[in-house]
Amino acid sequence: MYDQILFPTDGSAPTEPVFDYALQIAAEHEATLHVLNVVDTGRDGLAEVREEIVDELVGAGEEIVADAAQRAEERGVSVVSTVVRGDPSSSIVDYSDQSAVDLIVMPTHGRRGVERFLLGSVTERVINTAAIPVIAVDPEGDRPLTYPCQDLLVPTDGSRGAQLAVTEGIAVAEATGATLHLLHVVETGRFGSNARSVSEDGEPTERANEILADAVGTAEAASLVAVESATAYGVPAREILSYIEDNEVDLAVLGTHGETDFGRYMMGGVSAKIVRTSPVPVMWVREPVSDDSENPEPEPVDSDG
Repeated sequence: MYDQILFPTDGSAPTEPVFDYALQIAAEHEATLHVLNVVDTGRDGLAEVREEIVDELVGAGEEIVADAAQRAEERGVSVVSTVVRGDPSSSIVDYSDQSAVDLIVMPTHGRRGVERFLLGSVTERVINTAAIPVIAVDPEGDRPLTYPCQDLLVPTDGSRGAQLAVTEGIAVAEATGATLHLLHVVETGRFGSNARSVSEDGEPTERANEILADAVGTAEAASLVAVESATAYGVPAREILSYIEDNEVDLAVLGTHGETDFGRYMMGGVSAKIVRTSPVPVMWVREPVSDDSENPEPEPVDSDG
């Protein structure tokens, strides 16, 4: 399913569990693992400092990827290690394009303090610009990171982005034998204290049933047997995270350009909260932006909401 997997790393200790997770995925799919270190030459005027300092950082990066490559080889995983200079997020995406990578696995954060590498910046920009799935993993989560997954969740709102996530989730479930969970959240926050009873009797629930029926039909057409579906009512991010906890989900797959009838669902505050707080790895599938789009720039992950 995945033949070329990319793991960007800054070599910091918090990223170690995520590297082990990437190794598990590569081993399961017999894929080549690309280990990439980016020397951020745009950081704090680094592009203007002496070349010797940059060379030192490149040398440190080479040690980082060499150590990772050795660990991969010890696990029997084919590995390619590379150090590049440039902006981290664009360098990661460019490398994935040039190397025919079909999956990126990366931490939600790396070094702390002024050397913070990923949280809120690099990971989110890669999610919003990469043409391939990106798995974002909290390296400090309480749950053990294991692959292949056993229970896989795809929240869906029926949008094109969500449909892509359903397709990817089905493919992962087929490859791993996981149970596929399909969830639609009816956003009721704007309806007041009687929101659930109103929604259950009206059009929102009818629409939810249609969305879930379409997703289940897609899964059944792919001959997927272990499929469960559910509708939840409330705040989308909260309900998605609650479902993950209640059903022991160990991987979620989300589309990044989805919307509900009542407001933003998969983008903006919802996605920002999920990528930063999910107790399990989250795979993000981005809807490609067409060349003739009036707004060709990818919509950024918003921290509001």
